[in-house]
Amino acid sequence: MTNTKEFESRMKKTISVLEEDFEAIRVGRANPRVLDKLTINYYGTDTPLSQVGNITVPEARLLQIAPWEANILKDIEKAIQASDLGLNPSNDGKVIRLTFPELTEERRKQLAKDVKKKGEDAKVAIRNIRRDAMDAFKKSEKKGDLTEDDLKNLEKETQDLTDKNIAELDKKVEAKTKEIMTV
Repeated sequence: MTNTKEFESRMKKTISVLEEDFEAIRVGRANPRVLDKLTINYYGTDTPLSQVGNITVPEARLLQIAPWEANILKDIEKAIQASDLGLNPSNDGKVIRLTFPELTEERRKQLAKDVKKKGEDAKVAIRNIRRDAMDAFKKSEKKGDLTEDDLKNLEKETQDLTDKNIAELDKKVEAKTKEIMTV
């Protein structure tokens, strides 16, 4: 193992997973991404909601789900109610509407706390990747594949990479927290 490319891509993946998690956090505006993790039983298979109907945003705080088959309306409704989204679906027999209420100050603070926790978890993951890299480089040095100087250079490069990615994480957490706390 003589370069940091693999570890760099793992760190980037950690950041992209965090971004996906942040997109699923609702902030008072309708965003179809909040439904990404919801699945329903569709002909015996757990199927993502986005694959059984059309999800649109007709208004800033309204999501509309138009399933391709009317007989799955109840299943979609149950999945939404069972989720931790805190939304009440209204079903008119053809489409399901989800109205996003304004967030209370208390809910905003709770969401901001959740964002910070997800950010901390991502930092831990990045530090674990750094540890894996350092271990791999030390093993290569013991085998004789790396010189001591190469090891020092790779360790410095890995630390710089870690610092850069953690700084990027901090920016994303700060931006999402600001978005949540903006009324």
